[in-house]
Amino acid sequence: MMLKWRFLSLLSATAIVAAARQQPFSQATAWDTYDAGLFTPVESLSALSTSEFTTFSHPLFPKHSARIKKTEWCDSTVPAYTGYIDIEAKHIFFYFFESRNDPAKDDVIFWTNGGPGCSSSLGLLMELGPCRVKNATSTEFHPESWNSNANVFFVDQPIGVGFSYAEYGEHVDTSEDAAQDIAAFVALFFENFPSFKNRAFHMSGESYGGRYLPLFASAVYDQNTQLIAAGLTPINLTSVIIGNGLTDPAGMTLAYYDFACTPASVPPVVDISSCVRMKKALPRCEKWLKASCVDTFDAMNCQAAADFCSNEIEIPFVNTGRNVYDISKPCEGEVADTLCYPVTKTIRQYLDQPSVRETLGVDPAVPQNFSSCNNDVSSAFYLAGDMLHPTEAYVGALLERGVRVLIYVGDYDWICNWVGNERWTLALEWSGRDAFAAQELRDWEVDGEAAGKTRAAGKFTFATVHGAGHMVPYDKPKQSLALITRWLAGEAL
Repeated sequence: MMLKWRFLSLLSATAIVAAARQQPFSQATAWDTYDAGLFTPVESLSALSTSEFTTFSHPLFPKHSARIKKTEWCDSTVPAYTGYIDIEAKHIFFYFFESRNDPAKDDVIFWTNGGPGCSSSLGLLMELGPCRVKNATSTEFHPESWNSNANVFFVDQPIGVGFSYAEYGEHVDTSEDAAQDIAAFVALFFENFPSFKNRAFHMSGESYGGRYLPLFASAVYDQNTQLIAAGLTPINLTSVIIGNGLTDPAGMTLAYYDFACTPASVPPVVDISSCVRMKKALPRCEKWLKASCVDTFDAMNCQAAADFCSNEIEIPFVNTGRNVYDISKPCEGEVADTLCYPVTKTIRQYLDQPSVRETLGVDPAVPQNFSSCNNDVSSAFYLAGDMLHPTEAYVGALLERGVRVLIYVGDYDWICNWVGNERWTLALEWSGRDAFAAQELRDWEVDGEAAGKTRAAGKFTFATVHGAGHMVPYDKPKQSLALITRWLAGEAL
């Protein structure tokens, strides 16, 4: 769902892995020996059972299979499905909801929450899903769901997150490794359900999704080369949608001063003496982070710089007791327990019900005591230094290859705030940089009222959402749906 303070200071076949890592292919791989006559796709989601899983695979993905079933749950107006992508000893859980509008024609959206380590059930049951949790035993219909005009996946990734699990000590500690699993997930699904082939495919998410999604989309794009070479249909990767993302960790760290000590969102919330100390630390932080984390990645020095800058620039705000995901209000409960939102505890209680787990088809291997965010996964990514790597260069590369990109930010979010996100979008190196930077921020509206600010050039759009925190669809569901509906339609905000 979101970055968790302090750890953040801020969906394989051999061929797929080789493609994404730019390793040479052997002519003896499955890609070269594939015979289309060997494969019979599942074809139709409507043929799936509600009482048991249907298992499917593909000869080009010898290490992959999947389990999927119909699931009468959450939204009675559309078919829903749940299942696992099985990658040998790794098992990625997913939810899939058909569009309320025209499922046979509408686009497909992939959604992941962040963390790293947070379950996408939070996005489903709290933010943009077709239902929201009502209490510990029930859900209620959500009219502003993103499946209003799209078919939507919610994916618990990496393994260890939500209902995903692994055997024999398998683990994923980096976004690069997670990207290989996601690329395989996407290819396997589209090959087995060809009615979705050629549909516009959008990869979306929030928070640590700012690191995940540029890598995930790049892995899907690069994998298309191998799909084409094997005579298969490539994934129609159309756009990347990042909400309140951490794409430039160093730049975001520096922006914490602006957000806490200037009226960038609300009046200053940190005391004057602390703000003066923070401002004095900015030049050192900027120089150290640039030298050790950006220009050259020196893991030890980068971590030291991040720790220093966290103590000097982040801690003063955290000590105010305000919600790190919404600067306009205090934190409700503890960040480590409720993420400042008690509804996350209700989601945990709801998903811990045996009847709900049975309905969803949760594997018995998954432990009880559902965790909205897995601290073990967060810690592993932290220890691997994954959180310190910027990913804006992947965004530039995707733009140059014709993939549209939307960066949206709730203007009350502190942890992945609009100031830091605007700065990296303006500085991004790509052929449309000058045209993008030349655009002044303008209002975008919903029902005749200002919903936020935006600028756009070519295939790149930046937008703020007024009065929203880190989870924009939670705080501003009507504006969030308007935003995504216009984006899917290719309309200007």
